[in-house]
Amino acid sequence: MSVERTNPLAERLFQSAMAALDLYALYVGDQIGLYRALHEAGPATSTELAERTGTVERYVREWLEQQTVSGILGVADPSADPLARRYHVPPDHAEVLVDEDSLNYQAHKGVDLVRAARPLPALVEAFRTGAGLPPLPWPPEGRAEFNRARFLNLLGRMWLPAIPPVHARLSSDPPARVADLGCGTGWSSIAIAQAYPKVLVDGFDLAEAPIERAGDHAAAAGVGDRVRFRSADAATLGGAGPYDLVTVFEALHDMSHPVDALRVARGMLSPGGSVVVADERVADRFTLPADEHERYAYGWSVVTCLPSAMGEPESAGTGAVMRPDTLRRYALEAGFGEVETLSVEDVEWRFYRLIP
Repeated sequence: MSVERTNPLAERLFQSAMAALDLYALYVGDQIGLYRALHEAGPATSTELAERTGTVERYVREWLEQQTVSGILGVADPSADPLARRYHVPPDHAEVLVDEDSLNYQAHKGVDLVRAARPLPALVEAFRTGAGLPPLPWPPEGRAEFNRARFLNLLGRMWLPAIPPVHARLSSDPPARVADLGCGTGWSSIAIAQAYPKVLVDGFDLAEAPIERAGDHAAAAGVGDRVRFRSADAATLGGAGPYDLVTVFEALHDMSHPVDALRVARGMLSPGGSVVVADERVADRFTLPADEHERYAYGWSVVTCLPSAMGEPESAGTGAVMRPDTLRRYALEAGFGEVETLSVEDVEWRFYRLIP
C-alpha cells in the first residue's frame, strides 16, 4: 500500500506539474506544426510524421507516445510495434489544437506558459527590489494571439451590438472613427472593421513587433484600407482624434499609469463619444473561495501582468485582478462623469462604458 502524497495539496501540485508538462509538450507540437500536419494529412506513424515536418523520428515518437498517454492524440493499435503505430487527432480535439477561428482553440496556451516562464529568475529578484520586468523579445515564437477567436466571433456580433448607443453610432453616417488602445496584433481592430463596414479604426499598441503583425493581419483580412496601426504609449496620445469610440480591451490593468491613459482617451473623444473598457470578470471584492477565473487571473497577475507594469516610476501596480471599484476610481480620477457597468454577457470579461 502506497503512502505517498497523503496530503491533498501534495496531490494537487503533482497534478499541476503534469498539466504544466502537457502544456510544454503542446508548445512543441504547435511550434513545429505536428498537430496541423497530423490533422491535415491524416493519421501517421512516427516516421511519416517526422518526414512531413522535417524532424527527427526518435523525438517525434516520444512526443506522440506522451500525447497519447495524456489523452490528447489517439492511436489505432497501442499494441503494435512502436514504428508501426498510427496516430491521429481525434475529431473533437481538432478545433482545440488547430482551428484558430474556434472559441475552443487552446494551442496558444503552450506559448503563453513558455513565455511566462522565461523571466521567472528575474521575477524572483524583482520581488526583492520592487523593479519591473522588461518586455520579452518577440522571437522565437511571438506573442500568443489568445483573444483572436474571441474578437472575431464575439466583438462585432455580440459585445458591441449589446451596447445600443455604441452600436447605433458605429452603424450610422458619417462614418464613425474608433481608437483601439492596446490593440496587440490587431484582431480587435479588425473585428470592429469587419462588423461595421463604414468605420475607420486606428489601433495603438506600445510594442512595435505586434503592430507590424497587425498590419499584415488587416491586409489579409481585407480591411487594410480602413484599419491603421501605430506604435505608441496610450498615455501619450493627447491630440489624436477626435474619435466616436475609444476601446481598451483587457489592457488597462497592464498599464503602469491607467489614469493617465484614460485621461488621454477622454481627450480623444468627439462630442457624444464614449470609452468602452473590458477587463477581467473578477469578484467585486476579495472573497474565498474564489472561482476558477479569478484564480487564473491571479496566477497571471503574479507572473506577468503586475511585474510588467511595475518598471515605470509611480506605477499604479494594478495587476490583473482589477475590481469594479478600482476601474470606477480610475475613470473618475481621469475626469469621466459617468461609469456604466454594461450588461454584456461574457464569462471572462466585464464591460464598462465611460462617459465624459
